[in-house]
Amino acid sequence: MIAVLVLAAMPMAAQETYENANIATEDLNGTARYVGMGGAMEALGADISTIGTNPAGIGLFRHTTASSSLSVNMLQGADDFGVSKKTKVSFDQIGFVYAHRSGENSFLNFAFNYHKSRNLNELLSVNDGLNQASQNKLSYAKGYEGLFDLDFGNTITGNSNAFSQVDYLYYNSLLCDENDDFYYSEASSYQMRKSARGHVGQYNFNISGNIQDRVYLGLTLGIKDVNYRMYSEYTEQLLALDNHPMGNVTLSDERKISGSGFDIKAGIIFRPVETSPFRIGLYVNTPTWYDLKTSNYTFLDNRTNIGTRDGMSSEETYEYKLYTPWKFGVSLGHTVGQELAIGATYEYSDYSSIDSRFNTGSHYDWYYDNYYESSESDDIMNNHTESTLKGVHTLKVGAEYKLTKDLALRLGYNYLSSAYDKNGFKDGTLDSPGSYYASATDYTNWKSTERVTFGLGYNVGPLSMDLAYQYSQRNGEFSPFMSYWTADGENMTDNLCNIVKIENKRHQILFTLGYHF
Repeated sequence: MIAVLVLAAMPMAAQETYENANIATEDLNGTARYVGMGGAMEALGADISTIGTNPAGIGLFRHTTASSSLSVNMLQGADDFGVSKKTKVSFDQIGFVYAHRSGENSFLNFAFNYHKSRNLNELLSVNDGLNQASQNKLSYAKGYEGLFDLDFGNTITGNSNAFSQVDYLYYNSLLCDENDDFYYSEASSYQMRKSARGHVGQYNFNISGNIQDRVYLGLTLGIKDVNYRMYSEYTEQLLALDNHPMGNVTLSDERKISGSGFDIKAGIIFRPVETSPFRIGLYVNTPTWYDLKTSNYTFLDNRTNIGTRDGMSSEETYEYKLYTPWKFGVSLGHTVGQELAIGATYEYSDYSSIDSRFNTGSHYDWYYDNYYESSESDDIMNNHTESTLKGVHTLKVGAEYKLTKDLALRLGYNYLSSAYDKNGFKDGTLDSPGSYYASATDYTNWKSTERVTFGLGYNVGPLSMDLAYQYSQRNGEFSPFMSYWTADGENMTDNLCNIVKIENKRHQILFTLGYHF
């Protein structure tokens, strides 16, 4: 028997810490020159990609310029699955700068640029043993501990936000028999397969200029759009009371996240010594204020001879707000003659300050004749975020050397510290809408990220052709669900899963075609 379940809509909604961190993170992407130098151009400027970090970099343009970028992205050690492919072609950037001379040594520039700030493509495959732990045992333990009360009817519902969609499916398909007697099944092993695709795109509008070719100022208004789709299959091999195999249960989950947001970026570049090309850059990026919508379709396939249903599905759509952290940066840049340019950048962003917010209602603004949504912080989820995420330090270094007047060689390196606390976990016991709407229990604590870049540039008159290669790697610790202890009668019962070490290796080949007028 297959049953279809639509969860009752709630007036408030917010997202969960790990999903929020995935949206808030940014990649190294832009023009091939910017990527080839490791993105360390926030003080050197004169590249359109600095519009999204230090807007003052646009003030160093002396010619009106247009450019566009295309890339090939490859996931190493992955197999095609679900909604994603291991190799994809991507249109990554297009923009222009209008340079207007406003004085003998001064310019007032205007610019627009689109680029993908976050590549959300992912492929994951994990297999591991379960020493008598299981996902349905976790749902059972949460109910036994009294995190929610159960209401009976055609389907079993809970009266707490801690009663997630996963719990909903297990309690109605596997954990309860025809006599409403509750039990759980342990498992010997699991398989997790996940694929994701999508991006976060930035549309940046800039005004910038310079004062006597010594102080450069810039301001950027950014509009972002989120387009994310994820599909996963989690299968457990269940055990009978005598520890013999009794079949499997698979939780299939499809989630979509879409929406938009905006931010403001401001920066300055100055030469402290008038006769030296040495430059210092300072910049700040506000949070991105997102309005997002998420929807899921989740199906539990029970291939055992226990439980009240062979299969059951749930689906839900809701809207919420997400405010990402502030970002602060300082950079140094220096040129030696016409041959060598060197840059270094340091950035800091505190991911523990990510603000999950639920919408509280729609209001009418009579002055502007429109409606707007008010919101409040989800304090419970934000407290969890504060203990799970932390500040991220980013270091970029890069150099460009001109072998000839028209041929340039570039190198770059990035290091990003981990955004995740080593003891962090996806807490499914929180009385938060972010828990209620969760349709998956897995999480990964990613370690630091390292990127190595290489690039070439060639000019033919006003035409520029740039090529860059980027290799990035980060390791992580994967868990299919949170470990949990509970009192089962007079005995303490544990439900512990192993941490599995995984890695994410990416290759990018990026080409930019530019023209200056």
